[in-house]
Amino acid sequence: MRVSIQNLYKHAYGKFGIGAFNVFNAEQVHGVFRGASKVSAPVIIQLTPIARDYLHPKMLESILAGAEKIYPDVTFTVHLDHGNYDHCIDAIESGTYNSVMIDASHETFEENVRLTREIAQLAHEKGIAVEAELGVLSGVEDHISIDEKHALYTDPRQADEFVRRSSCDSLAIAAGTSHGVYKFSGGEGLQLNILREIQQRIPGFPLVLHGASAVPAEEVNRINLAGGTISAEAKGANDEELLKAISFGVCKINIATDMRLIWTRIHREFFRNSPKLFDMVVPGRIYMDALEAFVAQKCTLLKSNNRN
Repeated sequence: MRVSIQNLYKHAYGKFGIGAFNVFNAEQVHGVFRGASKVSAPVIIQLTPIARDYLHPKMLESILAGAEKIYPDVTFTVHLDHGNYDHCIDAIESGTYNSVMIDASHETFEENVRLTREIAQLAHEKGIAVEAELGVLSGVEDHISIDEKHALYTDPRQADEFVRRSSCDSLAIAAGTSHGVYKFSGGEGLQLNILREIQQRIPGFPLVLHGASAVPAEEVNRINLAGGTISAEAKGANDEELLKAISFGVCKINIATDMRLIWTRIHREFFRNSPKLFDMVVPGRIYMDALEAFVAQKCTLLKSNNRN
């Protein structure tokens, strides 16, 4: 059952986190919906501009429409992740999305406010929520490529003004995480003090944590044993920090890298162990099963299980 993201935030705030999973194909959609169904957890299905370009928006819309019929017990909402102005306009007009993210975090504060406010006005006319970002995350993922020297923590002193002037419905904050497998290359971890202060300044307002994958060492190790070359220093968000972030108003937890690591590990191991096979269905089924288990475990960790 598809619902508004505002409704999910209202029930989640301060109690549990909602897993926001980036999907690119039918296998991932099946895996996420199966995992959510297994533990009765609501989920946010995220589509990036790259995903829309890869499969075509109409194909993605059809896959999600099919999933809604196949998994009628799953409560979900559809979100555009990291859209620019044109992406957001297209998504708003498509009728597919319950919320869109306008990512103008790389612009000046005033320009970020202006662009977000304009998108919010158009989206709200159609009952669509808007996520904005204040602060800049580093890392590499899809079209995002920001080096560490250009990353910028969210300034809590600006949060209240930004939310008030932009009319956004949720705010993605930069508090130490990064996109890709190198979440905390500086070893500093999640800056919980930033989350705490932002919550104090805009109490009750839903916050979003990007780059929240765990990057398990076991996954990295198995990928490397099967021919990968990911640095053993790759590190993600730990469970304790995520739970603390939820207590400080983070409602939406973005997960993409972990799903890619599972895909990579399964396919590398499959073709290493079965070099004569070439049927995509075999590793595809293994991946769907593994993703189902991962999503169920992640939702349980975030305390969103049994919330449907």
